Amino acid sequence: MSNVSSQKRQHFKGAEVSCSVKYFLFGFNIIFWLLGAAFLGIGLWAWAEKGVLSNMASITDLGGFDPVWLFIVVGGVMFILGFAGCIGALRENTLLLKFFSVFLGLIFFLELTAGILAFVFKDWIKDQLNFFINNNVKAYRDDIDLQNLIDFTQEYWSCCGAHGPNDWNLNIYFNCTEFNPSRERCGVPFSCCVKDPAEDVLNTQCGYDVRLQGELDQQKYIYTKGCVGQFERWLQDNLIIVAGIFVGIALLQIFGICLAQNLVSDVKAVKANW
Repeated sequence: MSNVSSQKRQHFKGAEVSCSVKYFLFGFNIIFWLLGAAFLGIGLWAWAEKGVLSNMASITDLGGFDPVWLFIVVGGVMFILGFAGCIGALRENTLLLKFFSVFLGLIFFLELTAGILAFVFKDWIKDQLNFFINNNVKAYRDDIDLQNLIDFTQEYWSCCGAHGPNDWNLNIYFNCTEFNPSRERCGVPFSCCVKDPAEDVLNTQCGYDVRLQGELDQQKYIYTKGCVGQFERWLQDNLIIVAGIFVGIALLQIFGICLAQNLVSDVKAVKANW
């Protein structure tokens, strides 16, 4: 009997699940899962604050991009992947581990494809960016999150509109038509204004009537460059940083896939010796 036990111990000695890989993958996915839960929670909370959850029909009323979608989609994907990775690593479940690695590999492939297509179709991407910004200019007052996103973009890149301040004619509150009763007629949002360092209090009316003046006079008060051109210039100036961030994300994804596949191989090797 002791001889049989000794043979069994020798039989299983050659194949075992690596505890370091198992718990490293578990820790990796716990962080991933918690971040996903946080993003998802923020997105759902923002939707609840805007009353979208109590009136789902209001989703179709949004004319522009709602930033909350980004939190919900990214958070949902991270939550599901993190959960699958955590349980798969902890329970040594090869099905969940394969789901995790395959889905993460698919995301990596889509990111790589998007990067290549963006490089090949640069002009088309530029047109789409222009269309995207102008669409959101139209819907500027429709959603507070969208409004904050546009204001942040214009302030950060020191720009106004997609190609210039006159793009704000697309918005019903800022257009210059004589039938526009708005006080903001022929103006721009405050985020287009050149900031005065001496001002302690933000002047939200600084863009009123500014487009009634000539272009040279406008430059004294507002940014006259479009956000598409400023974004391109920013990308060129920060190309190494942007490329480094994308490479870092790609390496993390590859690392996660390798860990999951390594654990799957260990579990299969142990099962094969049973």
